[in-house]
Amino acid sequence: MRLLVVEDDRRLAATLRRGLGREGFGVDLVGDGEEALTAVRTAPFDLILLDVMLPGATDGFGVCHELRDRGVRVPVLMLTARDNVEDRVRGLDAGADDYLVKPFDFSELLARIRALTRRHHEHRTVVMRAGPLAFDTVARRVSVHGAPVSLTLKELAILEYFLRHPGALLSATQIQEHVWNYDFESESNLVEVYMARLRRRLAEAGLPDPWVTVRGGGGYRFEPQRLAGSSPVARGRG
Repeated sequence: MRLLVVEDDRRLAATLRRGLGREGFGVDLVGDGEEALTAVRTAPFDLILLDVMLPGATDGFGVCHELRDRGVRVPVLMLTARDNVEDRVRGLDAGADDYLVKPFDFSELLARIRALTRRHHEHRTVVMRAGPLAFDTVARRVSVHGAPVSLTLKELAILEYFLRHPGALLSATQIQEHVWNYDFESESNLVEVYMARLRRRLAEAGLPDPWVTVRGGGGYRFEPQRLAGSSPVARGRG
């Protein structure tokens, strides 16, 4: 999942990028309203963390108004030191989906991010399922036939992206844009490497391969029907 953090406080922005990165998010940072509007025009984001007090002519309220006027429906979580009711109402009226007052606890920020992304996706449940595969989006845990599967944060992020887009053909570029950030090397084969690892880990857990690979740069398609009727693999004892 790819987030845009719009924050002119460099220390806070860096802290958010580190913390969110450790949770498996791809994070891009910008420091003012005009940079934010440009970033949204040039890249897809799953959620925007938007500070209200920004340098320049366009503050957070203005950014949110402009995004909604353009028809951009990406969830916006406003961050601000202002805690009066009037400012909260103004932010929500500008089109923000939620409002978090600084200083805030990082665990609350994560909970609000999870709630907003669930609200804006077709799959709003905490646990997403495809056959015997289950993904707990809060605990960030995956299981196959009830048995836990150990995945890295990036593998979890890729799997969640596919679970939210079943049947869709997703290119390597789309995957990298949602899982990594601007620092990602576009010529890298990292997506292919991670897809191979993810397939292998799930196969080791007894899951049939749910992906179809479309050659020639087409990408990958997650097909849940491939998992229908899958039964646990009997494992002998050595």
